[in-house]
This record gives sequence, C-alpha cells and structure tokens, in this order.
Amino acid sequence: MSTELIWFKSSYSNSGGGECLEVAHAYRESSRAVHVRDSKLGARSSRFAVPADAWNAFLAYASREA
Repeated sequence: MSTELIWFKSSYSNSGGGECLEVAHAYRESSRAVHVRDSKLGARSSRFAVPADAWNAFLAYASREA
C-alpha cells in the first residue's frame, strides 16, 4: 500500500481563495488518521493529523443545527 497522501478540498471550496482546508485519509494497518493542511499553501503547508474517530466526532459536531 502506498504511503503517499492524496489531498482533497471540501466541496464548499471554490477557486476564489478564502479560508479552506485540505484533508487526506491515511489508512494503515496500525492506525487510521486524517491529515489536515492549509489549501492555500499546499505541499508547503504545516499539517497535523488526528485519529479518524476524533475527526468523525468533529464533523458530527460541526454539522449540527444550532
């Protein structure tokens, strides 16, 4: 299995710039993680990774109706 990350932007992103993130999923035998970086900087961006379960909890919280 390749260890290269494949990054993608949110469907809410557009070509007008703005404050967008890119994410990449990493599924390895020992861990599942979601990597996050700034889309404006691309490969030059700092990035961090969170466990997939934590990312899913964040998305569930962020998508709640207020």
